[in-house]
Amino acid sequence: MFTNNDIARFRADTDGVQNVIHFNNAGSSLPTNQVTQAVLDYIREEAMVGGYELHALRSEELEGAYSSIARLINASVEEIAIVENATAAWNGAFQSIDWQEGDEIICNQPDYASNYLAYLHHPTKPIVKVIPNNDQGDEDLSAFKELITSKTKLVSITHMPTNSGHLAPAEEIGAICREHGILFLLDACQSVGQYPINVEKLNCDMLSATGRKYLRAPRGTGFLYVRKEVLPKLTPYTIDLHSATWTGKSSYEIRKDARKFENWEGNRANQLGLKVAADYAYQAGMDDVWQRVSHLARLIRAGIQEMDHVTCHDIGTRLGGIVSFTVEGKTASEVQQYLLSQGINVSWNGVPNTYLDMTAKGLEEIVRACVHYYNSEEEVEYFLNAIGRLVP
Repeated sequence: MFTNNDIARFRADTDGVQNVIHFNNAGSSLPTNQVTQAVLDYIREEAMVGGYELHALRSEELEGAYSSIARLINASVEEIAIVENATAAWNGAFQSIDWQEGDEIICNQPDYASNYLAYLHHPTKPIVKVIPNNDQGDEDLSAFKELITSKTKLVSITHMPTNSGHLAPAEEIGAICREHGILFLLDACQSVGQYPINVEKLNCDMLSATGRKYLRAPRGTGFLYVRKEVLPKLTPYTIDLHSATWTGKSSYEIRKDARKFENWEGNRANQLGLKVAADYAYQAGMDDVWQRVSHLARLIRAGIQEMDHVTCHDIGTRLGGIVSFTVEGKTASEVQQYLLSQGINVSWNGVPNTYLDMTAKGLEEIVRACVHYYNSEEEVEYFLNAIGRLVP
């Protein structure tokens, strides 16, 4: 559990907290000063000595990004690919599967739009089944088991959705997938950096993540984890001279590790920033981060419950740092702009972001207040007071 001194240190390491109350961490977190400095220093040095030359000079440090990510999620270095964002990571895994006509996908109700669009867009037109929620708002595991058939090729779960604080029972779903020998792809875009991710406990075969959200890394960073036993079964949709070797006029060999999902060019300064962010999160301690984020989110939900004109829309037995709500008589955009005028950053989602979940809840849009461990109780109180003034 973090002490007051810990929180003070985290805030001292985050200059942005002096300018704004940042409750948009599910969109893009405030980076630590260490992350920002690492990126700026690399860019300046690159401008002085040359891109390829600095890459060679600092190759060991850049390689360390793979070790830092692997350590954070309890994986091996050869199971990590660094890519430009979570969509590239997720599609790298999804498109590499040997899809056949009649194959089935099982997803959850809060699945993210980009993922579901990929199902619909795939030329084999896989059959998509959706796990229903139980009375508590969690994925119904008994119903999930009933959905599995001999045609089930992939279970694709959004761990934490973009439109609520819901946390899917990924560990239990992963265990069921492993029992049936079904590939399990976990979209951890919102959970990496706020929830203690352990790929062994999750039983996931593939995991996609971004850097810019709760991990507090630069925008334009992401990574893909692929379990080493699964790597030989997946063929990248695209390859280049980094992911494969041209061995003859009519021959080539694809890499054996997860880097077969990468390409040669990338932002090396951002890669270094991703490493620094992963190290910072690991050293902070993900169990304590999760406890802190959950605590601050509970404070907001409790405060909202006392307001007749504000409704919280988070469902499920385990809730994280994304608090979704609506304000009576106000559009989500109006709420966002009002809070911005009060020095508070939030964001909002509409139906297209999570069509299945939003329509099931009868919602057109929601506002997101997304807290992180560097936020303070005083900021939460200020936010609740501001929302309280938004009476119809």
